[in-house]
Amino acid sequence: MTSDSGARSRVQFGAGATPELVSSEGRTIIADAVVAKIAGIATREINGVYDVGGGTARAVGALRDRIPGARVNHAQGVAVEVGEKQAAIDIGIVAEYGVALHELAVGIRRNVIAAVERMTGLEVTEVNITVFDVMLFDEAEAASELDGKPRVQ
Repeated sequence: MTSDSGARSRVQFGAGATPELVSSEGRTIIADAVVAKIAGIATREINGVYDVGGGTARAVGALRDRIPGARVNHAQGVAVEVGEKQAAIDIGIVAEYGVALHELAVGIRRNVIAAVERMTGLEVTEVNITVFDVMLFDEAEAASELDGKPRVQ
């Protein structure tokens, strides 16, 4: 416990506790959906990633975005396998045109591993990245123009 200036006190995470997910005090289970969400958010943080997911996942996501009140699926395009101590992650992306894809993959991999290991305590054994498409800026502008204008007036 640490104390702020005053009578308020708060718990400091990681202080004096074992970082193990399985200990004599109990077991912590991290759901696949949690790891997928963390990996999806970490992927989207990298410059050069236009979108996450392949054609079908992106199409479903576009439909979901049109529904009022629908939430963004941060795990879209991410598949994970989670064990007691380790996780393996598969990510599909659409990259922006002009980005060095091999460097983009290294950046995504580094960010995803750091985020998942820091937030869950799981060891990430592998992050496989599939580049499904490369988005040209002309295509992105055309798609946004179609979304903004009604087809019939």
